[in-house]
Amino acid sequence: MKKVVKFGGSSLASAQQFEKVGKIIRADETRRYVVPSAPGKRFDGDIKVTDMLYDCYHTAEAGKNFDEKLQNIHVRYREIIDGLKLELSLESQFAEISKNFKEKAGENYAASRGEFLNGIIMAEYLGYEFVDAAEVIFFDEEGNFNEEKTNACLSERLSHIERAVVPGFYGCAADGKVKTFSRGGSDITGSIVARAVHADLYENWTDVSGFLVTDPRIVKDPAVISTITYKELRELSYMGATVLHEDSIFPLRQEGIPINVRNTNKPEDNGTLIVESTCSKPRYTITGIAGKKGFASINIEKDMMNTEIGFGRKVLQVFEENGLSFEHTPSGIDTFTVYVHQDEFEAKEQQIIAGLHRAVHPDSIDLESDLALIAVVGRGMRRTRGTAGRIFSALAHAHVNVKMIDQGSSELNIIIGVENRDFEAATRAIYDIFVTSQL
Repeated sequence: MKKVVKFGGSSLASAQQFEKVGKIIRADETRRYVVPSAPGKRFDGDIKVTDMLYDCYHTAEAGKNFDEKLQNIHVRYREIIDGLKLELSLESQFAEISKNFKEKAGENYAASRGEFLNGIIMAEYLGYEFVDAAEVIFFDEEGNFNEEKTNACLSERLSHIERAVVPGFYGCAADGKVKTFSRGGSDITGSIVARAVHADLYENWTDVSGFLVTDPRIVKDPAVISTITYKELRELSYMGATVLHEDSIFPLRQEGIPINVRNTNKPEDNGTLIVESTCSKPRYTITGIAGKKGFASINIEKDMMNTEIGFGRKVLQVFEENGLSFEHTPSGIDTFTVYVHQDEFEAKEQQIIAGLHRAVHPDSIDLESDLALIAVVGRGMRRTRGTAGRIFSALAHAHVNVKMIDQGSSELNIIIGVENRDFEAATRAIYDIFVTSQL
């Protein structure tokens, strides 16, 4: 068996955290490939190393003296090295970083050094081979991830290495310069490595014990999701639930590699297993609840709309021409509603209304703002009758007015629209009816 393990910034913020990580890796000899992030916050109010690097580089870019700021970063790493009692010096690496900062090597280079340096320490601590991500992960001339070249090169390189550390977050651009993924991109690196070595499992270690059924800021101590499918995860991630970087899912899904999200500080917890498909029945009818505030709805009414060929296309084309994407489009016989992000819509509100009048000649257009959308997701809903009815009942009991309800054709999710002010109450009501009542 072969596992790839990725550790987030909070898991590697200090020597003490490194020691926890070391115990986890050494407890399972199949954990052969390690992807580390840069050191995160050690305590509330602390600064992530990546943010320190950005600040240091911006100082250098402005032509100001950045020596003290770079030294403070060096101190962070020296504390980890000394705490682990390693015979390791990063003097040459920091000299190279200083030189490149003076030559304005770019923000991408600056940000990537957090993972690069932590990777060197991790490899030394574990006795694994260090593989610089810039040598095996590539981007094309447009700045997009070069999947084919990367997979071929990384597979070849790691096929000759029994145990390796590959730092996350960055790779090599077409011009040879360092390029990073978006923030949180170490998740992507982990999935790329897992695919390249044909891993049996990709473990993503962080500071939570897996995916929670809903936001702990809304519901106190929500249940942990034991198993979730890629499709369910996609639905929840789209509506704001975040533990993994969204782009990290696709390389693994292509290979059918399961993901196990685990807690570095509670390694005894099983976490959440993310799979392509499963026969196991979920504990609850729903898998998760997620949502976002800040939507507006544009309700278009026109008699006999349903007989007008191309009506929906013409409506959505107006939004497209104004550079707006839509979230949902529930419709009735004579109504067609478009949900969009309110902050994006407000700047182009009148142009869109005028465009709609020209395009489809509606009887009326009504706007409503300050709306929230809540996604109730779960493969268990397919085989359970009355799910929508239970949602309506729970929301009515909580005195929440439902503005919209839309069930996907896959029967995997139900989207509910409510006022922003009712968002938290609605989430708690849905959680209580499907989860708390079954505990």
